[in-house]
Amino acid sequence: MTYLSRVRMNPLRAASRNLLANPRALHAAVLGGLPDPTADERILWRLDNDNPHRPHLLVLTRSRPDWSHLVEQIGWPDADGEHAAVRDYAPLLAQIAVGREFAFRLTANPIQNTQTPDKPTTAQAKLLAERAKAGEKRGRGFRLAHRTAAAQLNWFLSRTGRWGFDVPGVRSDPAAPGIRDLARPDEATETGRPPWDPNPPYEVRITARNRHSVQKNLKGAPVVFHSATFEGRLLVTDTELFKAGLLGGIGPSKAYGCGLLTLAPLPKG
Repeated sequence: MTYLSRVRMNPLRAASRNLLANPRALHAAVLGGLPDPTADERILWRLDNDNPHRPHLLVLTRSRPDWSHLVEQIGWPDADGEHAAVRDYAPLLAQIAVGREFAFRLTANPIQNTQTPDKPTTAQAKLLAERAKAGEKRGRGFRLAHRTAAAQLNWFLSRTGRWGFDVPGVRSDPAAPGIRDLARPDEATETGRPPWDPNPPYEVRITARNRHSVQKNLKGAPVVFHSATFEGRLLVTDTELFKAGLLGGIGPSKAYGCGLLTLAPLPKG
């Protein structure tokens, strides 16, 4: 079984302010909702903060969770309404078929791997010098964040095929003459870098972009990553790949709230 949960958060409570500011602490609180999580269970979560006065926590789990501790710490335990909705995910999975279209939301960590960073950090420069001294022509690549909206959009659009879906073109009039479309990966230039357009003619947009700094321990350097939230319309092209992305997550930094792809019916009309 798989379950999708939605937990209301009261941002005025001290515990909520701590979790909203600390993805690592929020991940620990999510794990606390499962009495006996298995080592191979992939837990996906996302913080939806469209309305900062009424944020919501979404969590996808294989086993049925209990969010009583979160409701007591960060919610409105004595108020009316459904504090923590838990829904069986099977009915949604049964709707997945090639050609089906959905509205979607995804918060992801767009990254690239490179052997030669343009502006290496002190640690990267030291490692590159050590490799050069040892005569190593190639080594493990460096994971670098895409920091601009254009690069993040290109990262997303160039990978939809491997995730089992496509993003259709916008249903509107053609762009005015001289407006350059965002190139697909097979249209890349000789450098391997497509001409990025911050306003691609596809049914997707970035609704939030954030830089996160997570302190793992008192001595080590913080983990820094960049996230982008994508919203739009998608069309399923491969059911197995698509379900794998839904259940296993998309991209890195899943423990820090990235990778959960959620679907909704398309608005009528």
